[in-house]
Formats: sequence, C-alpha cells, structure tokens
Amino acid sequence: MTTSILNTVSSIHSSRVTPVDRVGVLSLRNPDSVDFTRRRCSGTSTLVFGSPGRRFVVRAAETDTDKVKSPTPDKAPASGSSINQLLGIKGASQETNKWKIRLQLTKPVTWPPLVWGVVCGAAASGNFHWTPEDVAKSILCMVMSGPCLTGYTQTINDWYDRDIDAINEPYRPIPSGAISEQEVITQFWVLLLGGLGIAGILDVWAGHTTPTVFYLALGGSLLSYIYSAPPLKLKQNGWVGNFALGASYISLPWWAGQALFGTLTPDVVVLTLLYSIAGLGIAIVNDFKSVEGDRALGLQSLPVAFGTETAKWICVGAIDVTQLSVAGYLLASGKPYYALALLALIIPQIVFQFKYFLKDPVKYDVKYQASAQPFLVLGIFVTALASQH
Repeated sequence: MTTSILNTVSSIHSSRVTPVDRVGVLSLRNPDSVDFTRRRCSGTSTLVFGSPGRRFVVRAAETDTDKVKSPTPDKAPASGSSINQLLGIKGASQETNKWKIRLQLTKPVTWPPLVWGVVCGAAASGNFHWTPEDVAKSILCMVMSGPCLTGYTQTINDWYDRDIDAINEPYRPIPSGAISEQEVITQFWVLLLGGLGIAGILDVWAGHTTPTVFYLALGGSLLSYIYSAPPLKLKQNGWVGNFALGASYISLPWWAGQALFGTLTPDVVVLTLLYSIAGLGIAIVNDFKSVEGDRALGLQSLPVAFGTETAKWICVGAIDVTQLSVAGYLLASGKPYYALALLALIIPQIVFQFKYFLKDPVKYDVKYQASAQPFLVLGIFVTALASQH
C-alpha cells in the first residue's frame, strides 16, 4: 500500500510540552539526540519537533492512493433489481444471461407509449371493431411499434451513446462489455428488418394499394437513426432532438394505427404533432440523469444548455401548455365534454409535477413518470375518441 506525501497542512502551532505530550511525537531533547516518532489518527499525520520545553506541531491529511475511487461506480448497485434489469431502467442488477441482456437493451419500459399510440389511432379511425381479425391486426401493429421498432431505436441509441454511458453508467451492457459489438449490431438489424417486415404484412392484410404503414415504419426508423447517429445526431440539439423523439413516440404509432383501420385526416395530423410537443417534455425528463456525460461530449441537451432549474420548468411547461391547448381546440370544435375530461386529467399531472419532478428531477424521475404519465396517456386517448366524432 502506498501513501502519498502530505498534501494539506492542517495546522502549525507551538505549545509547552507536558508529560502527556511526550508520547508519539518527534521531540528534540538535546542537540545531539533526535528521536523521530509519528502519530497517526483519523487520516492525519502529526510531526512535532522543537527545543527543550518547546515544540512545533505539523498536522497534515494523508491520502491512501489505494483507496481513491472514481465518483462514478463501475458496477451496478449491489441492491439492483432483476425486474429493473428486464425493463431496462436504472437500478438494474448485473446480468450474464445474454437473452436478458438483449431484452434490457430494448428497454421494454418504453414500449407502452407506442402500444398506446396504436390503440389511440385505431380508436380515432372509427373503424375498429372487436372482431378476432381487427384484434389480431392491432396486436401485430403493437408488436411492430413496441418490441421491434422501439427496441431497434433503444438498441441503436445505446450503441451510439456508449461513450456517454461509459461516463454516466459504465455498468450498462455495452460499455461494460456484457454484450459484444457484433451482437449489438446483429440485434438492431434483426429488430429493424423484423419491424419493416411486419409493416409490409399489415399493408397487405389491410388491402392498401399504397403501403402506408410500411412508409410510416420506414420513416420512423430513419428518424430514430438520425436522432442517435452522426453526422446529424439530432439529440445533440435539445429542441430538435426531443421534438423528434416526442413525434416518434406519439404521432407515428397513432398514424400507423389509424392508417391500418382508416385514413389519416388533417385535424388528426395537427393534434398529434401538437401532442409531440408534450412528448418533447417527456423526453427532457430522461436528460437530467445524463448531464455529466452530455456536457463532456458536447451534447446540448436542455438541462446542459439552460441548467437544471430552467430545464425542469421547460419540461412541465411543454407538457401542460400542450394539453391545455388541445383542450381549448376541442372546446372550440364543439366538444365540451371531451375538453372537460381532458382538463380533469391535467390537474393530477400538475400535482405530481410539484410533488416529485420540480422538487428533484433526478431523484424522483421514476416516481414522477409512474404517477403523472398515466394521466397524460389517458388524455391522449380522450383526444383520440374526440377525433372520431
């Protein structure tokens, strides 16, 4: 074990020597005899020297180089959860099973908004019926939007974020080496081609002369790629990147569900793009935990560009103002009951924003998303029901 040289002088003072002081000090009893002793206590060293009856004391902190650790852990927390690992969220336990690691990369916790988007699109079409065929179509569309294309998006995002994760979360599968580069590349190609293949099947099944669902899936996949990959890497710009992410999570699955059972209309396109601004706010929530890595690699996420305090207000403002605007649109369109229902769903979101997110966006991000976002997605469904009338 090596010990560094004294790095901080805590105090230098002189005092009378008492009998008690003669233990554990460097004392100069006479000019010809020097006795060196050293006292160590609580991580400090004390050297004392002086003439008979006098002493000088130097206390300094010592650093044990073997005990110096990086502020960022290189292992997952010991109390990590296996459920968190399967869902792909923070607090995950370490895993060696390759299939569990592959699932973790796809972040299943991010699938529900896409699945819900398909439900909203099918509801907005006005042509969905509870028949085995329509149910099967919708389930296949959900598989395309969630496990396949969202899984592709999350895997490729982790692939291009591996340098950032090496700073923020070095124990994640890719930077830790739990899964090889070739295995990651194979995974996102399989998911991408699988999603596009399902999109083509859905177009044939729906009898489309124009492969609308396939085009939407292809466009969404391209958007996912340029969001994460250079040279464009949209995520480098907090505004553009988060809006693109919001559109891919809300607008695209809605459009796919509606195109599968009906046709897209201009008012639906406007409403869903407006809701993509709320999606921008949702995307910002995930940026707070990556501030250190984003700043180190020059990514201008909103928390980096504006600071945590300003960014968290931008986040809740984007979500709340969007929904209030949609409620106003529904009221102006002669749909007051849907507008009131949407307003009723906004109130608990604001309560949870103040209770969790605005208090500490990093510490309470999971609690906030679990408590507030269900009301947001229910609001999107209310808007979808209003669109079919």
